[in-house]
Amino acid sequence: MQISGSKKSSSEANVKLANSGSDLLSPQDRARVASLQLFARSVVDGITVGRHQSPHKGFSAEFKEHRPYVLGDEIRSIDWKLYGKTDRLFIRQYEEETNLRCTILVDQSKSMAYGGGLKDGGLKDSIKLSKHEYAIRMAAAIAYFLISQQDAVGLGLIDTELRSYIPPRGRPNHLQVLMQTLAKSQCEGETSLGSVIQQAAPRLRGRGVLVLISDCFDDLPTLIKALSFFRLANNEVILFQVFDRDELEFPFRKRTEFRNLEATDQRKMIDPAALRKAYLEKVSAFRKTLADGCSKNRIDLVPCVTDMPHSEVLASYLASRGGLR
Repeated sequence: MQISGSKKSSSEANVKLANSGSDLLSPQDRARVASLQLFARSVVDGITVGRHQSPHKGFSAEFKEHRPYVLGDEIRSIDWKLYGKTDRLFIRQYEEETNLRCTILVDQSKSMAYGGGLKDGGLKDSIKLSKHEYAIRMAAAIAYFLISQQDAVGLGLIDTELRSYIPPRGRPNHLQVLMQTLAKSQCEGETSLGSVIQQAAPRLRGRGVLVLISDCFDDLPTLIKALSFFRLANNEVILFQVFDRDELEFPFRKRTEFRNLEATDQRKMIDPAALRKAYLEKVSAFRKTLADGCSKNRIDLVPCVTDMPHSEVLASYLASRGGLR
């Protein structure tokens, strides 16, 4: 993928975006939106450094027809060879491609709230991200990336239902709407990803790319079936599965109270050492089931851990498949 437009024009657009709709947000929300946008831009700049810009972004090179030149048309579009033959000015028209349409679904169920705080015994310069914080930053980076390419991006926040759905659009000021929605996203509700995605399918119609960012702590057969529906409709489906490092390594040693984040009345004091082996086996089986289901249905599965830089995850994935087109 390539970024269209210069850094100067992007900066000017960002200033305009940052000011639009500011009266609808609290100072804290505005600060969070600005932080998200700045973060997303830094990720994209890091991924695209050294890449060449495309002067024909969003259009195919397949010739369609001529039409007469009218005042205001770009001179470079004139077919000078035809002018030499006919002594009349004509414009070469090309078949316009439908820009990529991407809908990003972000899991905001309570299990995504795990993590956050300070690393390494509380060093102030070492902040951990919760899975949800990681997910909204990833969504912001993807949205920034695609809208910079003049592609259309939509957004949906999901837990037990589809919330704050925003249809895909590609206008620069649409980015601010997405950033505002992401910035205000809060973890709430239980997880019903598969059933919600199935119910929301009519609203997500149209060929394009569906991106789901989630820990996938749900009934996997239902989730995979829901995502496979979009693949059968010739959509690309990309699943960014987000883990906290604790969930993969279970580093607990002392007796610890664990609670179900999606059912706060469920708490249990356990000896981690006695359960570690069984827990890791369960996690391994869970990940294998999801990976096998994604592979069978040609769904791209991108594992993420909250201590992995977003730019590295995105750059590695994009390099592996050569972009999103």
